[in-house]
Amino acid sequence: MTQKPTPQLSLFDSTCLIVGIIIGVGIYQMAPDIAKGAGGAWGVIGIWTLGGLLSLCGALCYAELATAYPHEGGDYVYLGRAYGKWAGFLFGWAQLAIVRPGDIAVVAFAFGTYGCAVWDPLAGSAFPHGQQVYAVAATVVLTLINVLGVPQGKWTQNLLTTVKAVGLLAIVGAACLATPQPPRAEAAGQLPYSLALIFVLFTYGGWNEMAYVAAEVRNPRRNIVRALLLGMGAVMALYLAVNGAFLHALGYAGLAGSKAVAADAVSAALPQMAGGLVSALICVSALGGVNGLVFTGARISYAVGADHLLFRFVGRWHPRFGTPAAALLLQGGIAVTLIIVLGSFMDAILYTAATVYSFYLCSTLAVIVLRFKEPQVERPYRVPGYPLTPLVFAGVCAFLIYSAVVYKPWIALVSCGLLALGLPLWLASNRMARRRQSSPT
Repeated sequence: MTQKPTPQLSLFDSTCLIVGIIIGVGIYQMAPDIAKGAGGAWGVIGIWTLGGLLSLCGALCYAELATAYPHEGGDYVYLGRAYGKWAGFLFGWAQLAIVRPGDIAVVAFAFGTYGCAVWDPLAGSAFPHGQQVYAVAATVVLTLINVLGVPQGKWTQNLLTTVKAVGLLAIVGAACLATPQPPRAEAAGQLPYSLALIFVLFTYGGWNEMAYVAAEVRNPRRNIVRALLLGMGAVMALYLAVNGAFLHALGYAGLAGSKAVAADAVSAALPQMAGGLVSALICVSALGGVNGLVFTGARISYAVGADHLLFRFVGRWHPRFGTPAAALLLQGGIAVTLIIVLGSFMDAILYTAATVYSFYLCSTLAVIVLRFKEPQVERPYRVPGYPLTPLVFAGVCAFLIYSAVVYKPWIALVSCGLLALGLPLWLASNRMARRRQSSPT
């Protein structure tokens, strides 16, 4: 069995990976709040369209980077080449300790929430933590599946993505068949438009995951770009269809005021089945997100470990399973710890926000830096609208960082502190490398 990444992901596999990660639970949980900031029915359609187009700008930037540098690790590779190896190391450290386990915890919490709505075996017991039990179980099981082999991980992803896409279309169909509710006076926006846009961009997050598995994509020069465009197009179409269906069934005021928007929309046509059906669908959607995050995240840790002695234990491809098994197990262990310690969906989101968009900003600007720094590198795909496209998305990232810091400064400070811890680790890793080079053979 191979001890390094090999191309095993087809265009369909790659597209499913992107769609499966992006469509998690945000569309269900955040659609009403987004509507409150949109100001009206056409505002809802407009803000979801704007969010998709802005995310596409970021995806096109990553497409250029991923096809020019089709190596395992994504941003770790681009940042290291653009700004120096220290930047790549900091990204890898942040992904290992902050971002990826936190993202897994966020989506696993959502699975736990809706899993308990379907069946909570601990309800009424002296241990009322069914949500966390579900979240831990999902993380552990999907981590082990991905340890066992790339085929097991990718087919799990393909199945979950297909089911969630079909389920979303079923919600759209049921809502469209419902008799529209009488129009009510449109409520004034209760959230700033800027905050609603942050929520929209969060629900579109995940398109950059393709960069982390570039070395495992067949015909990467063509399929990476195709998967990004197909994936983003499919997600944008589904999100617009879902919001259109919500508006048809509930009206703008009903959408903005809903506490369980998918269940409310479906109940207009299937009142007896709405709660259980929608909860089961969201569980599948969340599992697809967890699996995709587990699959891609371990590739970043593997890339860091392959280059730095300090993390060499996660930089090996398992000789039997053909996966980064140690990286997967470490990532899963940290995610489980966060699920237990943080205890809630919202705290898990706040744990990652500022750090995530800081690296998005730096990687987007790396498109411009690397064109000047390494002009000799072949670029099979060049981002259209350069340099405006990367500059627009970089501006969006800066705005989101500012908003996150202003909203919860103490959580942002904790995240920055953990990120800064990567600097002494980088120095320690360099010392280890120098000692190895100077030691007699």
